[in-house]
Amino acid sequence: MNKFFKLIFVLCAFCGITQAQPARPKLVVGLVVDQMRWDYLYRYQDRYCEGGFKRLLNEGFSYENCRIPYIPSVTAIGHTSIYTGSVPSLHGIAGNNFMKDGKKTYCTEDNSVKPVGSNGKAGLESPRNMWCTTIGDELRIATNDRSKVIGVAIKDRAAILPAGHHANGAYWYDPEVGKFITSSFYMDKLPAWVSNFNRQNLPKKYLSEKWNTLYPIDTYKQSTADDTNYEREVKPGVKPVLPLDLPALYKKYGYDILRSTPFGNSYTLEMAKAAIAGENLGGGNETDFLAVSCSCTDVIGHQVGPNAVEIEDTYLRLDKDFADFFNYLDQKVGKGNYTVFLSADHGGMNNAQFLLDRRIPAGDWNTKTAQKDLNEMLKAKYPSAGDLVKWVSNYQVFFDTQKIDSLSLDYNAIKQEVVNRLKKDKRVQYACDMEKASIESIPEEIKYRIINGYNRERSGGVQVILKPAYYSNGMKGTTHGAWNGYDTHIPLVFMGWGIQHGASTKPCYMTDIAPTVCALLHIQAPNGCIGTPIF
Repeated sequence: MNKFFKLIFVLCAFCGITQAQPARPKLVVGLVVDQMRWDYLYRYQDRYCEGGFKRLLNEGFSYENCRIPYIPSVTAIGHTSIYTGSVPSLHGIAGNNFMKDGKKTYCTEDNSVKPVGSNGKAGLESPRNMWCTTIGDELRIATNDRSKVIGVAIKDRAAILPAGHHANGAYWYDPEVGKFITSSFYMDKLPAWVSNFNRQNLPKKYLSEKWNTLYPIDTYKQSTADDTNYEREVKPGVKPVLPLDLPALYKKYGYDILRSTPFGNSYTLEMAKAAIAGENLGGGNETDFLAVSCSCTDVIGHQVGPNAVEIEDTYLRLDKDFADFFNYLDQKVGKGNYTVFLSADHGGMNNAQFLLDRRIPAGDWNTKTAQKDLNEMLKAKYPSAGDLVKWVSNYQVFFDTQKIDSLSLDYNAIKQEVVNRLKKDKRVQYACDMEKASIESIPEEIKYRIINGYNRERSGGVQVILKPAYYSNGMKGTTHGAWNGYDTHIPLVFMGWGIQHGASTKPCYMTDIAPTVCALLHIQAPNGCIGTPIF
């Protein structure tokens, strides 16, 4: 009888142990495509292969109405918000550049660290300017640091901010040396697998041949002609026309030119594979996390806009790269053992001249001209004060608040003067004191984005909302940063472990991604998260 009860006790104890371990995938992979508009999922779909974007849509669950809930819609904020589930007001990343201690500051700059893997300024980076935890931070805490978290991207901010504070590593591209590097924030020496990867010198290989179209150029029906006045030069005197002579550009400009080609995305995904193999991601007893960002879509998008042959070719190539990457995950981690999500940090507007040529209202708003005009206006009222506007950026007006305080000037009155002046500009739809946005007569869809995007320590003092299809970019290429759908409607597709096939047009937000992943993993959401799980 005693043996029977002992057996029952052992079985119950065993059941208790197994129940205490939540079911989780071996690996979670976050894929962010920089400047990927939602419609790119479908725009080139008839030419996508079965294993890339089509596989995501055919096997995964697509949220067709995912929006960005803040402005400005830029790279650093987008990557931070995806992985924290938060907004600039809370996570502190108020732009690619923002005000910090009265100075213009790059989002990940950190002069207290040292570069690892190179000797240049590209290694003086860390996530210290970010105030919140990420998915990866919470995963590491939840598993008592047994999980591994890695970030990989061409852009420093796109690797550093998603990986978080407690990551095992974040690696980004240094165009001076053509290698992936990191900083002493993470480690004192590159792991052997990174050094071995760098020794392959893949950038030189990618730049040894011309960039030609993947298919005959006359079959690119979703694009304008390859030589138009909508496109910005790749380099001075170098038109963005295919085939692009990469060997000649490499000889003149070095490894930096890789960022302006689709092969930078291929290089990133090869590095992601090396991270999986080198760190044995998905091969242990705990869930690991890999954050990957494809940055070159943004660089190319800025140069040529959404309607160029170069963009169509870039996405057709990226589609094949994703198919290859998913196949690698199937073989290395096992199909059904990993969860992947695809999203974007922001979208991008059609080129203004492209729209004008189609009788659609559009135009440019020059920030330097606006800054000069505002300072001249304020000097007339405060003649001894000098320039009170430091800069206009992120569709915000940044003031010299230290000077305003030292001269005992009325900051609120100065902001109102600027608001009144901006409202006289025919290109400006709304302008408001950012601290008073909640009481302004502005549509709610815009108002809540202003509030979420306002960080009282790091944002400007006045918000500028331009009319639709007006931007601060010039008339070549494109940019982003506004509230409109072309900038804030992004793809969101989950695939793999724990995901059923389907689609929904129910509204959701970028900030819902992090809590959804955390819910799947049964871990705490990041500590600044305001999103909601959407499964």
